[in-house]
Amino acid sequence: MSLPLAVTCGQLLVGGFHGTALPTSFARALADGTRGGAILFKRNLEPDVLAVVSLTDAITRSARSDLPPLVAVDQEGGRVARLGPPVLALPPMATLAAIGDVALAERAARAQAIELAALGFTSSFAPVLDVNVNPANPVIGDRAFGADAATVARFGDAWVRGLRAGGLLACGKHFPGHGDTSKDSHFDLPIVDATRARLDAVELAPFASAIRAGVDALMSAHVVYPALDADHPATLSRAICTELLRERLGFRGVLVSDDLEMKAISDRYGIEDAVVATIDAGCDAVLICSDETLQARAHEALVKRAESTPAFRARCEDAAARVLAMRRRVRPRATLDREVLRAIVAGPESRAVVEEIAARRGAA
Repeated sequence: MSLPLAVTCGQLLVGGFHGTALPTSFARALADGTRGGAILFKRNLEPDVLAVVSLTDAITRSARSDLPPLVAVDQEGGRVARLGPPVLALPPMATLAAIGDVALAERAARAQAIELAALGFTSSFAPVLDVNVNPANPVIGDRAFGADAATVARFGDAWVRGLRAGGLLACGKHFPGHGDTSKDSHFDLPIVDATRARLDAVELAPFASAIRAGVDALMSAHVVYPALDADHPATLSRAICTELLRERLGFRGVLVSDDLEMKAISDRYGIEDAVVATIDAGCDAVLICSDETLQARAHEALVKRAESTPAFRARCEDAAARVLAMRRRVRPRATLDREVLRAIVAGPESRAVVEEIAARRGAA
């Protein structure tokens, strides 16, 4: 890497912010290379698609041309959809999978990706690759394609293909599996006390399949798996992020942490320790989804550790090279023309998908 160390470390940080306009502070961080992109939520996104495009375009224009930003959104379907009408509205993934048509799921993902790309996004943090084996799970539920690994793998692979065909980076989540938890990692630290054999057969199977299907990125889970690492949640575990994911499963894409502001992490670790441990474990990009002060502290911590520890500096350089290679493959390309945008968002391909899903659900 030929980038200054501050920029190298900055490329590992994807942040969020408050409001529907890009804050000057966040724009400055993109311009000086101390942020690698943005994740947008409902709080950022107005119903008017031109307002959405204006925001994503501001993010893109703020970043250096040689450092194209990740512009990400959680647009799964069902209850996890940050963009409302007129953007394509999809049912929960469990409902879609229950129709039983993998080709239809792939077309739905492609139609969604075409719209999101036109709105200036480069990645949807989807598909959910968790196997929903715990009926008491408070956070996954119908976000998963199903309760068996084979169904999740088939439909997850289709979602990866569809997103990529529509021009988006796919990011499967939550590695190595959040489907058997009874706690929500937004609020507490879950533990999945399954045997290694069960993890291999159930939780890991959809991720292994998605890797073979060419998924661009995966997102780590803030969950402890004693059979894999009794001492650390997956996000902070070298045994899981590097030894299992990279060395055993052969993943060569980008590993993104779930939000480090979630209480499973923030109640137990300061942001400085958490971000260093996350990168050291093997994550390539870190999400800090709302607090710009925490983002700045995380950046300072990464630089400080990289300055004092050559091995950690090499880890940051490796991660930055990987995330930049991915982001340069899919650059933001917002459609600024209102009439062209109207022809894409809620356009013929999306309407055909909505009509077919409705017809197939009605016939079931």
